[in-house]
Amino acid sequence: MAYLGSPSATREIINKYSFAFQKKFGQNFLIDANVLKNIIDAAQITKDDFVLEIGPGIGTMTQYLCEAAGHVMAVEIDKMLIPILQETLSAYDNVEIMNQDVLKVDIKSLVEEKNDGKPMKVVANLPYYITTPIIMELFESGVPIESITIMVQKEVADRMQTGPGSKDYGALSLAVQYYAEAKVMLHVSAQCFMPRPNVDSAVIKLTRHKKPTVEVKDEKRMFQIIRASFNQRRKTLVNGLKNSPELSFSKEEILKAIAAIGKPETIRGEALTLEEFAKLSNELGK
Repeated sequence: MAYLGSPSATREIINKYSFAFQKKFGQNFLIDANVLKNIIDAAQITKDDFVLEIGPGIGTMTQYLCEAAGHVMAVEIDKMLIPILQETLSAYDNVEIMNQDVLKVDIKSLVEEKNDGKPMKVVANLPYYITTPIIMELFESGVPIESITIMVQKEVADRMQTGPGSKDYGALSLAVQYYAEAKVMLHVSAQCFMPRPNVDSAVIKLTRHKKPTVEVKDEKRMFQIIRASFNQRRKTLVNGLKNSPELSFSKEEILKAIAAIGKPETIRGEALTLEEFAKLSNELGK
């Protein structure tokens, strides 16, 4: 029976192990059972599901996942939390704990081995600093994913849904649009966490598209172009692409491709839609 979704139970286990919160890992543990149940409902976890949980902490949400899912793989970077997880998850035989940085895990091989290569579901309470790298890695690595249900800062959730012209528009917005349908499932107050963060959060669900929303000949090149466009967002698109270490196009080639998609040479990357980035990538690939 899941018991950790309360301030008293969380405090008790933290005190027992004299656990010190690590700011570098962005550790904020959920202490609201209703929010935890809502996350499981939002992710639509069933006994048929293999779930990857990133950053289980002391195992609060992991307990709820174990009760709903067929199998849970919990990947935790902080070695100080492993003995705690071994205790809090000892009642469950459908969970594995991995002490590793998720960005260094071969998730594709993991899913192949543990779930016969079938699509998995990802559930996580992600710290701000690692949100974008993890989402980009999950999508770009070609891991079979059905959905990603994550708790993030409210501003990050907004960024995933925004379009051209907004200051929040960037590589993450475009990656999410390309790979998935994004929907905010619930907003979560800062008081639902221990320690209490400075900002409110949101649970957003990314349901993977059966096929991408735009046609692009080289996905990798398109995202290299997108990253280059936003790395120096005050610069024009042509200068952003010309200065990128990931790209090797001449200024003339870039200007020709920008003209071919009907845009002026003074345009900035933040003004382009996903469809226009796809067209630009295809032009530069000719």
